[in-house]
Amino acid sequence: MNTATKPSLKERQFALRESAILDAVDALLSSKGFDLTTMDEVAQAVGISKASLYKHFDSKELLAAATMTRLLDRTLDKVAELAQQETPLENLKAVVAWSVREHLAGRMPTLPSTRSSIHEFMLRHQPYVSKLEQLTEILGAWIITAQEAGQINPQLPGEVVLYTIYARPCDPVIDFLKMGGAFTDDEIVAAIVTTCFNGLQPN
Repeated sequence: MNTATKPSLKERQFALRESAILDAVDALLSSKGFDLTTMDEVAQAVGISKASLYKHFDSKELLAAATMTRLLDRTLDKVAELAQQETPLENLKAVVAWSVREHLAGRMPTLPSTRSSIHEFMLRHQPYVSKLEQLTEILGAWIITAQEAGQINPQLPGEVVLYTIYARPCDPVIDFLKMGGAFTDDEIVAAIVTTCFNGLQPN
């Protein structure tokens, strides 16, 4: 017998509003970054009062941490979908392609840089750190396997490859290519994946 109680209407409404808040933060962090985003802008984007926003998140830091943690959840879901389907190299390419598409769709919040005021906060936010460690372990294993197979330069430290992959969805080249209007989204994705894994030299 299932004894789990269904969430009340109020709880469902609260969850839906929280999801809408995080969707708005995704777009704002993608276009402006953490430092330039304000709580007033988030509330306005969702169509709620600032007081209502603070019922969900009592600081901009917690709001950013929640949206970054949700991003890691989505990424881990994508990684789980890819696992065992292709070779590790193809899986890594697929993760980069997916992340660039998320960026193009305005769903890729800018990752915190070491110079950002949010950086230290994120490192203390255990849900984010835990999921980042999970993702790093999976991608790290794929990188090692691809290097052992000679598909990725084995002379490169694994951390260099990993951080290069993590940086691609935040690459300003994506925005420049999109704003120029000369390339489709598919062409932009292909270009970023190619330069990430093959560089600029001809095959």
